[in-house]
Amino acid sequence: MFGIYSVALGLFMLVAPETFFDTLGAFGVRNDHYIFDNASFELPLGLLLLAAARWPTWRVPALAFATLHWALHALSHVVDPHHAAGSGVGWLEAAGLLLGTVLLAIALRSSMADEKARNG
Repeated sequence: MFGIYSVALGLFMLVAPETFFDTLGAFGVRNDHYIFDNASFELPLGLLLLAAARWPTWRVPALAFATLHWALHALSHVVDPHHAAGSGVGWLEAAGLLLGTVLLAIALRSSMADEKARNG
């Protein structure tokens, strides 16, 4: 699910940066270069998570990386919740990112336990 989300988000940023900014990324002044830079991160992250769904040995590192990314992204939204549509939207985005971080951390912990069981 997180892999599909990141791929979709990265593609959204690449294909429609103006729409992305107007709906999700309306923090500060629009900067297409910065939006493309973020897309160049989100898209490979999503592909990594999708690959980890296929190859179990990739799961722990992929989930660790994704959990850290989501945690730092959530922190960014907690520190600066001032979305152009209002701080309520910014706080809602922060809450969603925090929930995603928790879900990824649970998946990471589960994958670590599975890996430990497999390796004896």
